[in-house]
Amino acid sequence: MTQLVDVSHQVTEGMTTYPGLPGPTIEDHLSFDASRDTYAEGTEFRIGRISMVANTGTYLDMPAHRYRDGADLADLELEKVANVPGIVVGAEERAIGPDSFKGLDLEGKAVLLRTGWDRHWRTEAYGAPDHPYLTEGGARALADTGATLVGIDSVNIDDTSPAGRGARPAHSLLLAAGIPVVEHLCLLDRLPAAGFTFFAVPVKVRGLGTFPVRAFALIPD
Repeated sequence: MTQLVDVSHQVTEGMTTYPGLPGPTIEDHLSFDASRDTYAEGTEFRIGRISMVANTGTYLDMPAHRYRDGADLADLELEKVANVPGIVVGAEERAIGPDSFKGLDLEGKAVLLRTGWDRHWRTEAYGAPDHPYLTEGGARALADTGATLVGIDSVNIDDTSPAGRGARPAHSLLLAAGIPVVEHLCLLDRLPAAGFTFFAVPVKVRGLGTFPVRAFALIPD
């Protein structure tokens, strides 16, 4: 027997994921009522339509999000986002540096940074510039130790405060190393420190560098 734990946010009409980005519009392309003109009596269907930026909800970043010649979603190897051994690293400091990973075996792992920032989801505090983030040194440590994927339950894996000066070293280093980044995770406190596998699979879209995922962990009993 195994336990499935969902660690992704719902996508709902008009929600804010990242300050300044528009929320999704969810509507009917074909309603149940309108479909009755097409199908036999008593048969009806609904076809929905969603319009959203790719950075909506819990989503995965590919190198093409940061680099013009980077691999996009259609290039993504499933081995990097499905059935990946996972490890949760609790972050007590706002700036998560290399010391957080000392003594940990991260090679081939999905490294999930648990900051607890998801408690602010759907509030103004969630997008505040004092959110937790991964430092340049922390990102380099993860790349050097062979992490397969890195995720965080904060609004951005990089420092977006004025002190960050618009630089995005965590994105730059991880994506340059071919390590997908999953942002806006949630409920990581429901996962053990290790001993689970992680899944965060996006749609296979050519030409996009980010897309929402249904992120979850598989925990053996």
